[in-house]
Amino acid sequence: MRPPAPEAGAPPFPEADLMYIVDLLSPAERDRYVSIRRFLQASVRQSSLEYWNREEFPFGLVAEMGKHGLGNLQLDGSSALFKGLMYVELARADVSLSALAGIHNELILGMISELGSEEQKAQWLPGLKTFRHLGAFALTEPDHGSDIAGGLGTSARLEDGEWVLNGAKRWIGAGTIADFALVWARDEADSEIKGFIVETDRPGYTATKISNKIGLRIMQNADIVLAGVRVPAANLLPGATSFSRANELLRDSRAWVGWQGAGIQLAAFDVARAYTLGRRQFGKELARFQLVQQQLAEILGNASASLALMAQLARIQQEGKLEMVQAAMAKSTITRLARTSVAMGRSLLGGNGICSDYEMGKLFGDAEVLYTYEGTYEINSLIVGRAVTGKSAFR
Repeated sequence: MRPPAPEAGAPPFPEADLMYIVDLLSPAERDRYVSIRRFLQASVRQSSLEYWNREEFPFGLVAEMGKHGLGNLQLDGSSALFKGLMYVELARADVSLSALAGIHNELILGMISELGSEEQKAQWLPGLKTFRHLGAFALTEPDHGSDIAGGLGTSARLEDGEWVLNGAKRWIGAGTIADFALVWARDEADSEIKGFIVETDRPGYTATKISNKIGLRIMQNADIVLAGVRVPAANLLPGATSFSRANELLRDSRAWVGWQGAGIQLAAFDVARAYTLGRRQFGKELARFQLVQQQLAEILGNASASLALMAQLARIQQEGKLEMVQAAMAKSTITRLARTSVAMGRSLLGGNGICSDYEMGKLFGDAEVLYTYEGTYEINSLIVGRAVTGKSAFR
């Protein structure tokens, strides 16, 4: 049984925004934020739990997210702060769906809009904006993750007006359900890494779901094999004929994980506060114990520091000043704090903290994924180290 709700009603600071970050939005964006937050808390947070348990994709929930404009955050003219706070609230409701929305906006919608041809934009953008179409970002490989820029092994060869792709990809989000994959392959002619739109129904494309994950269980990660897949020459993204352009957008997606890290900490605080207010031990609510209050304060302090860091990052991103060092610092720092915060939240729930029924077990698994994907904690730390010392530890 879940503990009963507090008798005194909602506690102070119900949304846990002690630093009033949401107040930095314009009035119109603030109203939209409140509306979408209510939808996510009412329709996504609880509904996502059974999908997470079953490792099943919630097509209906994603369609509803599309109706609220969450498939078009990248192109709808929203401020960087609003877009970031949407990722916070998505992660607060479900981290898997925040990952889907972030990859969709930052790496699929953004890539086609920035690097695609007019024909590619006309074909795919309308459906992507509403989640009617889904894309998969196929970069990571079985033998190459952190060293993907130098070690990428998937090949592309231009032959009789078509590109022939061979290779394998791993950990590709939505790889089993997407309409197409943005596949990164090395051109055999010039050794440059290029981007290709590969429709997932083409002969030679196979995707196998990766099961039994401890986190992001809703996200349908896949192993992909490309065995002589042929695509028209027009499927090459004209703006993605070298990896440098893609790296600019990868920088922004790395920063996006910082918003997720803030969101999962707020979720952990929400769950821990409600639990400790409702559960009684030794004749009083857990929330009256000093050690419990200390941990709640630390979780919220970590979350607030994370939000403040990301709000500043949004400002420099809005001004066009964002570089990889800031994105890497935000990602590594906030996911480290998230791992600590969720571990404290799990401890506050005692044995119930390991059950997804109480949500904290779900958050605990998802936090581990945030710590590793979009560049591991260690790799992002070394990017910062290189920037502040001028010395590379990668070679």
